[in-house]
Amino acid sequence: MKGIRIRPEQDGLRTSLFDLEAEIMEIVWDKRWTEFAVADVLAVLEGRREIAYTTVMTTVSRLYKKELLHRHKEGRRYVYAPAMSRAEFIAAMTREVLNSLPPVGQDTAYALLVERVSQADDEELERLEALIRQRRKERDA
Repeated sequence: MKGIRIRPEQDGLRTSLFDLEAEIMEIVWDKRWTEFAVADVLAVLEGRREIAYTTVMTTVSRLYKKELLHRHKEGRRYVYAPAMSRAEFIAAMTREVLNSLPPVGQDTAYALLVERVSQADDEELERLEALIRQRRKERDA
């Protein structure tokens, strides 16, 4: 992913995307679109507020440049597709944050994760233990 910056003062997707970018990606993921045109996004957004086609087109193009969308030409227009799922995006952003930390910061991040896990219910702990077992198995293979 290119051009993604972490904005810790924001919540959710907006920590790494501008408001309209996040809203468009949420639309794409919520509607489970495998392909879409700018006009499809515009139709959804116009149901929420007044917005220009060119604004949506520019924002979708930015998402393509940030490698969150793929595109191909059909006639005179581009058809877009999500480059990753919401879960893959969140994982990529989390990985990017952790990789950008100095070693001391990574230790702090791990400590915070352990603190969070200590508050988890049994079901969440089971999921985490299963993930750890899976990673160890992959590493040892």
